[in-house]
Parts: sequence; C-alpha cells; structure tokens
Amino acid sequence: MASQESSRGLDQARRLLRAPSRAWWGSLTLRVVGTTLIGTVLVLLLGGWLLQQQAAAGIEKGKVDSSYAEASTALDIFESSLRDSTVQGSATQSINRVAGAAVARGSVGGQYYVLVSLPTSDIRTEKLDPSSVPSSLRQTVEQAINSTDSRLYSSSTLVRYRDGTDSVPGIVVGAVAGSSGLTRYPVYFVFPMSQEQKTLGVVQQALISTGLAVALGMVIIAFWVARAVITPVRSARQSAERLASGQLADRMPVRGTDDLARLAVSMNYMASELQHRIRQLEELSRLQQRFVADVSHELRTPLTTVRLAADVLYEAHDSFPALENRSAVLMRRELDRFEALLADLLEISRFDAGAAELTLDEQDLCELVRTEVDALHALAATRGVELVLILPDSSCDADFDQRRIGRVLRNLLTNAIEHGEGRPVEIEVAANQTAVAVTVRDHGVGFDANDSHNVFERFWRADRARARSLGGTGLGLAIAMEDVRLHGGNLTAWGRPMRGAQFRVTIPRRHGTPIASSPLPLVPRDLPRRRPVAKAIGRAEK
Repeated sequence: MASQESSRGLDQARRLLRAPSRAWWGSLTLRVVGTTLIGTVLVLLLGGWLLQQQAAAGIEKGKVDSSYAEASTALDIFESSLRDSTVQGSATQSINRVAGAAVARGSVGGQYYVLVSLPTSDIRTEKLDPSSVPSSLRQTVEQAINSTDSRLYSSSTLVRYRDGTDSVPGIVVGAVAGSSGLTRYPVYFVFPMSQEQKTLGVVQQALISTGLAVALGMVIIAFWVARAVITPVRSARQSAERLASGQLADRMPVRGTDDLARLAVSMNYMASELQHRIRQLEELSRLQQRFVADVSHELRTPLTTVRLAADVLYEAHDSFPALENRSAVLMRRELDRFEALLADLLEISRFDAGAAELTLDEQDLCELVRTEVDALHALAATRGVELVLILPDSSCDADFDQRRIGRVLRNLLTNAIEHGEGRPVEIEVAANQTAVAVTVRDHGVGFDANDSHNVFERFWRADRARARSLGGTGLGLAIAMEDVRLHGGNLTAWGRPMRGAQFRVTIPRRHGTPIASSPLPLVPRDLPRRRPVAKAIGRAEK
C-alpha cells in the first residue's frame, strides 16, 4: 500500500514537472513572448549594470576631484593659520587653536570631517570615529613628515560615526601640514559620500522603473506581433484540419497583400484543387462501382443460360469421347469459378456502396468454428493437410452475423489449406472479457513481413506465378476484412517466407463495445522464443 502511494506521488511529481514543458512547447505565442521577455530582461540587466557602473565611476571621480580641491584649499588655510599662530604664541597653543578652527570650518554644512594627529592626542570632528582613516594611509602620511613632500594622498574608506549613525562610503585625503622649519603634523580630511549614495539610489530606481516599463512594453509588443503572425497560421492550420475532415468548401479569408495573405491565397488554391481532384476521384469511384455492379448483374443472365447448357453437357459427359468429356468437366469447373467471382464482385459492390448490413445474434463462436472445420475436412484430406482445432474449456458467446463470420472462417481456412504445403493447419479459439478471437496458422510458403497489409488488398497475390489450384477469386481476404470491420473488430496477418502465416480475427463480444485487447497473440506460439544469455558471475573454476 505504501509503495503504491509512493508511486502515485512520484507520478504526480513527474506530471507537475512536465507541466511547464508541455505549456512551453504547446503554445507558440507563449514561446515568442517568453523568449522576448527573457532576452529583454538579459539586455536590460546587462545595460543597467554597465550604466550603473559608469554612473558610479563618474560620481566617484567627481567626488575625488572635488575632495582634492577642497582638501587643498583647507590645507592652505590650515598652514597659513598655523604660521600666523606660531608667530604670536607657543607651538602647542597654536596647533590646538588652528586644528580647532579647521574642525569648525569642516563642520559647517557637514561637507567633510577633520582629524589632526598630534603627538599627545588627536584633534578631530566630534562625531568622527578615528578608525575611519585607514592605517595604510596613516603610514604613508607619517613617512612624509620627515621629508619635504607636500603631496596629497587619498584612499577610499568606510566613514564610521561615534553617535550611532550608519556608516557610509567616503574618501580620505591626507597630507602633512607645516613648513620645513616648523613642526609638521599629519592632517586628514574625511569626505562622506552620503549625497552621492542618494544620487546612485535615484539612478538605480530610475533604471529599475525604466527597465520594468521597457520589459512590459516589449511583452505587449511581442504578444501583439505574435498574435498578428500566429493568427493567420492558426487559421491555416484550422482550415487544413477542416479540409482533412471533409469540409472541402472551407476557405481562408484573404486580407492585404503580404506574405501571410499570399499564404491564404495558396491555401485556398490548394483547397480548390484538392476539392476538384477529390470530386473527380469520387466520380471515377462511383463509375467504377456502378460498372462492376452493372457488369455483375448483366453477366448473370447469359451465365444462367450457359450454366443450363453446361449442366446438360456435364450430365452426359460419361458418354462422350475423351476430349469432349474433358471439355465438359473443365467447362463445369470454370463456370463454378466464374459464378463465385460474380458473387464476390457483387458483395464488394455492396461494401463500396455502404449497403452491407449485419444480422446479429448471440451465438457460440466455438460451435461455428467447429462446423466450418468439419465442412473442410474433406478438402483438407485431398491436399494432405491435417486440421488441428484448439478450443477453450468455456464457451465463446458473442454477438455476430453467422453468415458473414462463417464466410470469413471459410476464406481463411481455404487459404491456409491452399498455401499450407501439406503441413498441419492449427485453428485456435479464445475469449476474454471484451472480445473473442480465432487464429488460423499454416506452415507453408508464407509471405514477407512488409506484405502483412497487402494480403487484404483486392486481387493481391504473394506469388503471382503461383496457380490458384483451389479456384480462389482473389477477393476472399478483402471481403473477410470488410465483414470483420462491420462487426467492429479487426483482421490482422503475420507471415514470414517459408515459415508460414497466421491470420487472427478479433470481434467484440457485445456489438458496439470497444475491444480492450485480443485474447490471442498475432505472432504464432510455436515460434522459438529468444532465451537470455546467462552471464557467468564470479571466478570460473578450472
């Protein structure tokens, strides 16, 4: 029980996994729109990423340039103030006063923060965390103290605050303040990029909103284009389906002069030509059917007269000389064949005209098969053929027309006796819940596997050089196929050259009920079965 539930769960999971694939390959519109959407999204992502990178690089470069300019101006003011303060007082008081003034100037507007590194302590903007200045930049600036280098050094950093404000990216510009004759101090100007971050955020939002609008617009355009292209194609498909179903007067509407309009014109022309050719074929078929029926009927009157004369001659043939005796016997036999051919032609004409009808009764198929086999025992004995009948233990009741199914069995049995090469013919009957079946197996000349459908064609012969010693008309199997089809069943054939043939008749037990499966296999049971080759496992013993 658990294994069945697990199997059902796996089947449901597989169906769910296959659902997107079926939907994708089942709708051309979905594929066009989906492909357009995926391509648009990929292009927008790539273009947006490149645009954002360029915008970020431009904003950062502008910030660096402005930071250098402001830091250079602030440093000049710092050094000028430091020189003036040194003249008026002590060095310690001067640097503290000048550093405080620099911090105050940087705090106006929050444009930048200042950190002056002194031997005793740092003077900085109050909210700035000293860790915002990278240690690598500190080392570079401190190395420049003992030289005359007055360059500005910069580095990217993460500006941290001591009042709990969120950290933001920034730029640190460092330099050494003071002349060569005075004490030199490292000075750092920290420029937060808060405004630039807001600008980048606005750019990102603009890119996202623009991308969504472009994607939506592309989806709408793709859907419209797909509908404009697929609708005529779908109309052509539907028109072709209607033509295939027999609606030959159906035509496609023609709009415009583009390729799709020319497609509609071509489809309409093809439909007109097809309708014309089919009407010609139908007319030829009707003429052929009428010709066969008329000829068959017209030949019956002279045939009756010839038959009467032939019977008179045949009754007295024993008193004739040898040549006339033989002629009377041949005339009687060929007239029998001719009458059989006329009867088959009339039956075929009824099938072609759709005038064949069934007389259904519930009967035992086993009894009918036994009756037909008993009737052909004498014929089989003349050919040296043994008829082997295999019947089930239970009855094989079914609804069928006894005359027609009996004729089918006689045709199959006669065909097997004629082509059986004197070997036994097996007849097997079986039944299941929905069908009953009969197989007729011979071991004669057989036929090619590719001819399994040709054997039911009218006047078809596997070996055209082979004489019909039993007087067949070449229509027996074709009539048998039509008789079985009237019952809603099927007649199939299996054959191999010089290995014989087997024919299987399957009809439903109740007329109009579909056949689930045939109770007998098409391939003969007496064929050798392929056995799997056993593979040795382990070490072979010596």
